[in-house]
Amino acid sequence: MLVLGSALIFLSLTPRQQAQKPNIIVFLVDDMGWQDTSVPFWTKTTEFNKRYHTPNMERLAKAGMKFTNAYAMPVCTPSRVSLLTGVNAAHHRVTHWTSPDKNKNTDFADSDLHPVDWNINGFSPTAGVPHTFYATALPEVLKENGYYTIHSGKAHFGSKDTPGSDPKNSGFLINIAGSEIGHPASYLGKKNYDNPKNGRSDRNAVSGLEAYHGSDVFLSDAITTEALKALETPIKDKKPFFLYLAHYAVHVPLNADKRFVDKYLKTGLDSTEAKYAALVEGMDNSLGDVMDFLSEKKIAENTVILFMSDNGGLSRSPARGGKAWTHNLPLKAGKGSVYEGGIREPMLVSWPGIIKPGSVTDQYVIIEDFFPTILEIAGIKSPKLTQQPDGKSFVQLLKNPSFSDKNRELVWHHPNRWVPEEGPNIHYSSAFRKGDWKLIYDYKKAKLELYNLKEDISEEKDLALANPQKVKELAVLFTNQLKKWDAQMPVLKTTGKRVPWPDEVASNGLF
Repeated sequence: MLVLGSALIFLSLTPRQQAQKPNIIVFLVDDMGWQDTSVPFWTKTTEFNKRYHTPNMERLAKAGMKFTNAYAMPVCTPSRVSLLTGVNAAHHRVTHWTSPDKNKNTDFADSDLHPVDWNINGFSPTAGVPHTFYATALPEVLKENGYYTIHSGKAHFGSKDTPGSDPKNSGFLINIAGSEIGHPASYLGKKNYDNPKNGRSDRNAVSGLEAYHGSDVFLSDAITTEALKALETPIKDKKPFFLYLAHYAVHVPLNADKRFVDKYLKTGLDSTEAKYAALVEGMDNSLGDVMDFLSEKKIAENTVILFMSDNGGLSRSPARGGKAWTHNLPLKAGKGSVYEGGIREPMLVSWPGIIKPGSVTDQYVIIEDFFPTILEIAGIKSPKLTQQPDGKSFVQLLKNPSFSDKNRELVWHHPNRWVPEEGPNIHYSSAFRKGDWKLIYDYKKAKLELYNLKEDISEEKDLALANPQKVKELAVLFTNQLKKWDAQMPVLKTTGKRVPWPDEVASNGLF
């Protein structure tokens, strides 16, 4: 029935749609939590969903498919490298966010564990660059197969003075405002997207947008406007395009977007939360501009849009003096954590004529799946790659939302110390999911935790002691995969030995 249905859908397309490869847009948001939208990704609408106004995400969800179990890595660069290469972070060893400065380790020192020798300079499209993961990038493959490739916004693939810092080295024909920086110095055109101190430009100043300097144009609008201008060329030339529109929003700094902030202040939100909500709505406004543009150019019917966030929402601990503006509840924790709040993301996909409008799937997928999925959408078979992708295409799922693979195994590997503040599993931890079961390994405590996500999405009830057999079963699978990828494990300062593998912890009954 699925094959026949797909055939009927294909026959219903116009001759031009059949002949022309689909345009593809990846719309990536930075630090956007699962709850930071008016689109509910849970079984019900929450108070946080009611706080935000994202009508264009609602519009995209109605037009396409909503993923309630979509995952990224706990921090940004690992997710971006996985999307770009199709390789899991444990495998490509870019397990933490990369510094704009070359050869700088962003791990914070730890009293118990030595830092691992991870790829601190990120991704590289060129072989032989120290501390990088060398691979063939997605846009390079698409370009070689006739796609006009555009990058606009945040890159953060690799450190400065390495090939990965410039998106043009990775197959993008056009690069708008993308570099080695991980967040902007400012979102304000009036400040030239900079925040100078002592007469010196901030290292996170956004480059390439000089035409907007001194204006009232918010950064999210600038990169969108320039991206749409760039699309005029492939549209005129009747070439398929790949647009990677990667917003700096909703990452700090929390600058007020004057178009939206007042409405949130009037609802009673404090200044910090109102600024954040305005950042979210400004990002959503960009999505609406993109969708309107596609309709105006009469190419919406042949354009796939994939919406995703690179990690969970940033949720600082009030106990440490931080101000929480992202509230991931009912999910536990936030950015930097392998609990659900740090890795489960809002994800939407629209593909007219293929995806049933308004469909929903609870099949879990992960960020490295974007690579093989986009290649399949583009009709590219057996591309020449220097890496072996770990991701799995979810095109079958797009065609059939009831498709289920509960034997799929997912891995998150974060053998790093993110920030000096303490938080639940923010540091030195990894996780493994199969079906509804999820195993978390805390390296510092040499402790395993077990959760059933179907029954306990908030990860409040650790079932490890009550279900030791399931712990051992998952720990063996987890260990096998980490060893297969030659994943790096932290080393104990007291003994000079690596921390135990998950199955070693399980065999010792240390739950």
